[in-house]
Amino acid sequence: MKYANNILETIGNTPLVKVNALVEDVDALVLAKYETFNPGNSVKDRMALKMIEDAEADGRLKPGGTIIEGTSGNTGMGLALAAIVKGYKLICVMADKQSKEKIDILRAVGAKVMVCPTNVEPEDPRSYYSVSKRLGEEIPNSWYVNQYDNPSNAKAHYESTGPEIWEQTEGKITHFIVGVGTGGTISGVGKYLKEKNPNVKIWGIDTYGSVFKKYHETGVFDENEIYSYITEGIGEDILPKNVDFSIIDGFTKVTDKDAAVYTQRLAKEEGMFLGNSAGAAIKGLLQLKKHFKKDDVVVVLFHDHGSRYVGKMFNDDWMRERGFLDENVSTAVDLIKGHQDKPLITVKTEELVSHAIERMRKYNISQIPVMDSEGLVGSVDESALFAAFLDDKNKGDTPIKDVMKEAYPIVKDTTSIEDISKLIKEGNQAVLVALENGKHHIITKYDVISHIK
Repeated sequence: MKYANNILETIGNTPLVKVNALVEDVDALVLAKYETFNPGNSVKDRMALKMIEDAEADGRLKPGGTIIEGTSGNTGMGLALAAIVKGYKLICVMADKQSKEKIDILRAVGAKVMVCPTNVEPEDPRSYYSVSKRLGEEIPNSWYVNQYDNPSNAKAHYESTGPEIWEQTEGKITHFIVGVGTGGTISGVGKYLKEKNPNVKIWGIDTYGSVFKKYHETGVFDENEIYSYITEGIGEDILPKNVDFSIIDGFTKVTDKDAAVYTQRLAKEEGMFLGNSAGAAIKGLLQLKKHFKKDDVVVVLFHDHGSRYVGKMFNDDWMRERGFLDENVSTAVDLIKGHQDKPLITVKTEELVSHAIERMRKYNISQIPVMDSEGLVGSVDESALFAAFLDDKNKGDTPIKDVMKEAYPIVKDTTSIEDISKLIKEGNQAVLVALENGKHHIITKYDVISHIK
């Protein structure tokens, strides 16, 4: 009988799958190293187990201990599986930009999850780097994994992922492409492949807001490049020790929008239901296609599974809110798709200024149409209220009719975006759309700007 003694023995030996539709214009054979076949559905299972085994061997991790790690989710899952089988407790520290699905999955397998803010410096005591390190110092019988600087990370890929790719391609691989986060995958696989054939090119996929590409090209760590980005699992605002820049031949950067759009396209055009970094990787590969020749064998590694992103990249409302959804937007009704199911927030002429302010705060809006018994008769916006309060600090008890401006123009749902833009440019803070059901919806400057390509 053939069976694994536990779930950890199923890690590795993932398949290579030919990519077809999305690479029709690429003059090479493109193969995906499909890491979602690991039991934790990501490439991180490999290094999670290796880091734990090495820590057990040298005494850093003792029986009954607590494993602590800062993770974007996938390493946490790999650690969780190993912790269950080996009898350890696990605390995962995550940044708040990670998907809810990742957090829920970690809790489902028994991990304790702490969420930290994304938009802070790595040295900030609130960052997930700092919190995980502090917990490792404070909790008795604990071990802080530190996947960014832990050499077992890259070693796992040198010992498993690299040899698998070499054997599966019969040594014919010419290019290896992968998203770079901790650096373990690209450095471990790259080291092995270049030892086998120094001519194999190793390309890293970076994201805007990350420092890798410029540092590799110039040796300059440019803090001005660091800003918040949406793409998960790749890019960093630090230089992890696991990133061996000497092994990497180059980087290409992929935008948040392209990463999200190509994540959807992989699912819909290749049947590959993958995570956000896979979209970035395949788009990066397409950006690099001029480097490939007819007989080349290009291997791109896809990190994780799409189930961890169903509330994000696979949700059209989420995509639309960020301007990532490529839709044909030409008329008024196209502009209100994102909030067409929500009621129009209004204020009545006899209500007080304080009521309008409260409504703006509650719904996070800047403009409100004003109504009376006859219908729409005026408007108030934050600039008008601000000016009113500058004149009189007691304006909160003033009726809306005393401070309101003219009513917003009303257009048909078929009115073009160009005509709506002209109305807003002429000084109107918003425009109302009259729908066939007799209801109205509001279009603001933000609605127009968010659909600019």
